[in-house]
Amino acid sequence: MTSVEKGSVPARAGLVLFVLILVAAVANLNLAVANVALPEIGRDFDASQTQLNLVAVAYSLGLAASVLYLGAIGDRYGRKLLLVLGMTLSIPACVVAGFAPNVEVLFGARLLGGLSAGLAYPTTLALITALWSGPARTKAIALWSALGGALSALGPLMSGALLEKFHWGSVFLVTLPLALLALILAVVLVPAHVNETTDAVDHLGGMVSVMFIAALVLGINFAPVQGMGTLSIGLGVIALAAGAAFVVRQRRVESPLYDLGVARRRTFWVAALAGIIVFGSLMGVIFVGQQFLQNVLGYSTLAAGASTLPAALAMVVVAPQSAKLVESHGSRFTLLLGYVFIVAGLVVAWATWKENIAYWVVAISYIMLGVGVGFAGTPASRSLTGSVPVHRAGMASGTADLQRDLGGAIMQSTLGALLTAGYAASVSSQIASSPNASAVSEQTQAVLTKSFSSAADLSESYPQYADQIISAARQAFLDGDQNAYAAAILVVLVGAVLVFFAFPKRDAERVLLAHYHSHDAQRAESAERSG
Repeated sequence: MTSVEKGSVPARAGLVLFVLILVAAVANLNLAVANVALPEIGRDFDASQTQLNLVAVAYSLGLAASVLYLGAIGDRYGRKLLLVLGMTLSIPACVVAGFAPNVEVLFGARLLGGLSAGLAYPTTLALITALWSGPARTKAIALWSALGGALSALGPLMSGALLEKFHWGSVFLVTLPLALLALILAVVLVPAHVNETTDAVDHLGGMVSVMFIAALVLGINFAPVQGMGTLSIGLGVIALAAGAAFVVRQRRVESPLYDLGVARRRTFWVAALAGIIVFGSLMGVIFVGQQFLQNVLGYSTLAAGASTLPAALAMVVVAPQSAKLVESHGSRFTLLLGYVFIVAGLVVAWATWKENIAYWVVAISYIMLGVGVGFAGTPASRSLTGSVPVHRAGMASGTADLQRDLGGAIMQSTLGALLTAGYAASVSSQIASSPNASAVSEQTQAVLTKSFSSAADLSESYPQYADQIISAARQAFLDGDQNAYAAAILVVLVGAVLVFFAFPKRDAERVLLAHYHSHDAQRAESAERSG
């Protein structure tokens, strides 16, 4: 492929990029569609909250736990092979999830779907890194990042629309046509064996990384779940032990799965943390926002899902400008600009998302968040891929995927825990200050403080008090989500400080990247001579 050798773009670049974005779309949509369907799944299977949590987390668990290991396998044995395998595996995973006869089969199908995404999704960014270079690569990553984020934001809308007319299984079947099309086009159009490594794969390190990330993701997700504290702590201990073993293994093995020397590069580790905060903020606010719109403002599932459209559109519009800013002003400037918009969107949500507000106020927050992620997503992903040698593209793309999965898990769990704690405290306070407090039994108080939906269910049993119960629950939810938004603002501000002080400015970034590339080229030449 002569265009690759010239360091520009591959032949049929537009079509190849379309295929890679289509593959990423299958993963992004499957990641985002489940949450809206959980209430119907719970009713159909009489599932416990813990079972529903497992269904919700299964896809991201399979994806996050496998991306580092599978990224290294793709670098060694063929990225196109993993792309095709991933799309092939996603088809039965979607079908089984759509027609699952019980919650256990549904969990397994979602886990399998996440594994299929682990095969295919990181490979898309690795192939962009291998096939494009220079400004063309930045533009390709900008489109990949923005459209991926936009599709994640569109997931609730698609789910809500389907659930208005069809069974909950439809939300898992909706990506089947996309997966079939992506599979066919990938076989025909995507080049094979470009800039791949011949190094051996550290399979032991890969298995330890799966254990580390799986325990970490599950521990984070179970942390706010009532009655799961011991399990969450146990998973945290496993994650710490596996993480330590992984680091020791990578320091000693001849061909490490995760090159810690590369990971220490400033343009890599700062970008990795910055991306976790960026993508986590978007997913966390959508997570809380969907509940706010339905519980407090009384939106239908479809209307609540549609509310995220401004964020999706903003990301797509801003992406080309983000690519230009990265080239002209550097990654640091573009990241900080994105953080400014994200903080502004969070502040608007914190200050104005109250009872009876108009939708345009909600839309302003989502637009600002979308603009912020649109600006910051490109440099976060581009800095990762630009900091590694091309034959290690799987390592960078796996880290880029972890930005979304770990960021989403951390922010959703943290904001959810703060929301839950604030809600329960507010309900308890309202009950204590009520003149009829003595008439409220401990059992009734436990139901009221559990969640908004529990309070709403209870109000149906006491129609004479329904208005008071719902009003109190709405106020409690607002008290809780204030804590969540405030925490999100603090986290993003800390991220902005990290980027401001730790990430190099444009000229220094270019010098560092040139130094990294020269160092990597010398290492490759030395390896060839010694081999």
